[in-house]
Amino acid sequence: MLSSLNLFPFPTSFHSSDYDKNNSPIHSKPSCRTIHGYPNHNPSITFSKSQHRFLLFSSKPISQILRSGTRNSNNYIHGHPSAFSKKPTSQILRTASSDTPQDTNPESDTDSKPKTLQLAVIFGLWYFQNIIFNIYNKKILNIFPFPWLLASFQLLAGSIWMFVLWSFNLQPYPKISKDFIFALLGPAFFHTVGHISACVSFSKVAVSFTHVIKSSEPVFSVAFSSFLGESYPLTVWLSILPIVLGCSLAAVTEVSFNSQGLWGALISNVGFVLRNIYSKKSLQNFKHVNGLNLYGWISIVSMLYLFPVAVFVEGSQWVEGYRRAIELVGKPSTFYLWVFLSGIFYHLYNQSSYQALDQISPLTFSVGNTMKRVVVIVATILVFRNPVRPLNALGSAIAIFGTFLYSQATTVRSGKKDGDDDKKS
Repeated sequence: MLSSLNLFPFPTSFHSSDYDKNNSPIHSKPSCRTIHGYPNHNPSITFSKSQHRFLLFSSKPISQILRSGTRNSNNYIHGHPSAFSKKPTSQILRTASSDTPQDTNPESDTDSKPKTLQLAVIFGLWYFQNIIFNIYNKKILNIFPFPWLLASFQLLAGSIWMFVLWSFNLQPYPKISKDFIFALLGPAFFHTVGHISACVSFSKVAVSFTHVIKSSEPVFSVAFSSFLGESYPLTVWLSILPIVLGCSLAAVTEVSFNSQGLWGALISNVGFVLRNIYSKKSLQNFKHVNGLNLYGWISIVSMLYLFPVAVFVEGSQWVEGYRRAIELVGKPSTFYLWVFLSGIFYHLYNQSSYQALDQISPLTFSVGNTMKRVVVIVATILVFRNPVRPLNALGSAIAIFGTFLYSQATTVRSGKKDGDDDKKS
């Protein structure tokens, strides 16, 4: 025979209609009552006699047992909905009778393994796709030195890729408006400046040198943000000193030094920093657009910016340049394959970086991005066999290390700032 135990500190009525003729409880549809602002679907919980006696001799009060649960109207205890606990009654009773903490989630270790594997796959794709892009981007520019056209095609490839994802519902199509398009014009413009400047730099100097100079992007970020009123602690300012020193040493000792290549990499840093700053201000009201869709629309608008200028700057040379490129590479299909790979992998590695950022903390992402630059530099040196002087290698290492220190310092600063905001709120 079952008995009902009132577990609540306020009166609860019971009716004989709650039991059938065999004196068994009827699991009727729970009535809706309000308990301290929360809906109480059934204020009574049914226990057997043995469980009833156990609760009476428990070392913990019943109210404490209830508070240890979670409010969830979809959980059940012996068929009764409970607004407080996920656990079955037997587990609640064991917890009440022992001070030893129980493992409430034994699957946590097994769940973390697939997540770690997924993160490793994303990082591997991110690095691999970036290496492939840099290799084939440089291969094309060596035989077809027209970075404006190549950069335009890379943006076109990314735009087509996004339209395919949206068409087949592989990526949810974002809800856009006229205000969103207007807000996107500024970030897309600075993205265009950053992309074409980097491509010009790649066409003039070694890929490794461009990446070393691009590692100085934190210097521009701190400078522009400070000009706009942002304050940084001393540790952040100190972290950019080795970046400046390393980039300067790498520049003066670079075998393939070219002033256009240097300025292209520096202007690229300016463009991407201004894109990030402007995006925070103009796109903060459109958080419903996720990172992948936002980057897709930036690629589309950037392509519309860049291609008309590319026709004006170097369009008259494309036909003759194409003929020379086919003569150098031998087969038109090989040239087309290189162009296709550079375009699709340019978009894919940016897409993977957004996926990685969604899965990890900003600190881990910054460290991973720093290591990615090291991997790309080493890979391109091995592929293109670029000569590297000892001082050039030392300068590159110092610049990369400074970028790592900067990521550490800014992450600590962000954590302290969030903590201060929480205290104020």
